[in-house]
Amino acid sequence: MTTESASTRSGRSSLPDRLLGTVERIGNKLPDPFMLFLFLFLIVAVLSTAMAWANVVVTVPGAAEETVIKGFFTAEGLSWFTTTLGANYLGFPPLATVLPILLAVGVAEKSGLLSALIRRAFGSAPRWALPYAVGFVGVTGSIMSDAAFVVIPPLAALVFKAAGRHPVAGLLGGFAAAGAGYSTSMLVTSLDALFSGITTAVTASLPNPGAPVNPLSNYFFNFVSSFVLILLAGFIIDKILEPRLTRQGVPTEETADAEAEGKNTGGTNTGSAAAVPALSSELTGTERKGVIWAVAAGAVVAAAILAGALLPDSPWRNEDGGFLPKSPLLNSIVFIVFVLFTVPGLVYGKITGTIASGKDIPRVMGASIKDMSGFLVLAFILGQFIALFNWSGIGNWIAVAGAGGLESIGLTGYPAIIGFIALASVLNLFIISGSAMWTLMASVFVPMFALLGFEPAFIQGAFRVGDSATQILTPLNPYMIVLLTMLRKYEPQAGLGTVIARMLPFTVLFWLAWVGVLTVFYVLNLPMGPGNGIYIGG
Repeated sequence: MTTESASTRSGRSSLPDRLLGTVERIGNKLPDPFMLFLFLFLIVAVLSTAMAWANVVVTVPGAAEETVIKGFFTAEGLSWFTTTLGANYLGFPPLATVLPILLAVGVAEKSGLLSALIRRAFGSAPRWALPYAVGFVGVTGSIMSDAAFVVIPPLAALVFKAAGRHPVAGLLGGFAAAGAGYSTSMLVTSLDALFSGITTAVTASLPNPGAPVNPLSNYFFNFVSSFVLILLAGFIIDKILEPRLTRQGVPTEETADAEAEGKNTGGTNTGSAAAVPALSSELTGTERKGVIWAVAAGAVVAAAILAGALLPDSPWRNEDGGFLPKSPLLNSIVFIVFVLFTVPGLVYGKITGTIASGKDIPRVMGASIKDMSGFLVLAFILGQFIALFNWSGIGNWIAVAGAGGLESIGLTGYPAIIGFIALASVLNLFIISGSAMWTLMASVFVPMFALLGFEPAFIQGAFRVGDSATQILTPLNPYMIVLLTMLRKYEPQAGLGTVIARMLPFTVLFWLAWVGVLTVFYVLNLPMGPGNGIYIGG
């Protein structure tokens, strides 16, 4: 029961419900995700071939050579595809993140550790505060990089369910907060270093580059934006998302309807709903002992990782002896998350008896992978599509064409900034990698806006808005498919339209609020970060 509206029970529905219901119905008319990406693959294959035959080339500003569009239905294209089919699948980026984390979370969840920690941490917290807690964890979760998309939503669902609230609200709210607010955080993350490195590379050739850009250049803007988006995420979850889920009659328990799941998730068997105890901080003596030892084990692991990283000759440092913008430590996020879930989970399971012997470890890990088997099937066609999209060069063509279109309009002043954000929001539907999109856009727009007197750090801050808000709406975001797989445990009939309709309020309100924050900084001429203002020389 996914599209049943409030009108079927009360005889009428609100305008927002009707609008979102329309979006959901239209979206659910899209083919099943597997077939949708198969169709998209064929469209890109035909389009790339036509562009290749027309000798289309793309000049990416700053690139040493032109990008030649390569066609799928050519000798080169067919040879590429037949020799890389397996590599395209196994090289699908989310697999390297999703699978190890699923194994680790499976140990922590099946042992009972996550449930105990949630009960202990949130048992005395007021129910009204939970949506805002999810908003806080989600918006600041980018410090975990892409792992946030896999870890936060199911944990938020557990918190909500244990508190007697709708678990799907936690699931969707956690994903929305993590995705729509991905480019900002109250903490300095690797993304800050990555963006500033790209911006600095572009400004190096400018006659008047403005103030130097560093990882703290957007910190003031990020801090205020994070605070606003955390409150807004909590409000949307509490006042819009959860009431609508209740009106729709969305189940609060996972379903084990094998027939429905076989039809809708490619044969995924998600198993029966896990029993979640009522949210109470009261733990049994054995549970308390298990939590204490598990937390101690996690602390020891974290201390060991920290000590290893801080060593002067640490192998986790980069060639310059640091950690930013890139280093083996930042590339080890998946490993760090893996051990911080697995080791405490094993300790807790051993003490409480939920993991009695070594043979239980692969069993609980296997159960987690089994829950996501539908995603593993979808990952095959997703990997082929993304590989073709990147190999053909069409992504670069879309970005450069969009930038050229905006530049040709001749907008100046703050309206040009809004147009720039809107363009980034649209391109974000096609180019999910923020670093890849900023590399393309910065090379065009940082010099252009510098001529208009705007600091590169300000343009970088504006880019963050467009880079995040819309990525939770596009099926090209592979983590949306991960979310859909999780959602279908509660709603076997859920489709892409279901997810898009429920993400839309977050995207619209986040976008407007975030632009509003940027506008306040612009109007009041506030610094974006230490030493970085709005205008060059201002």
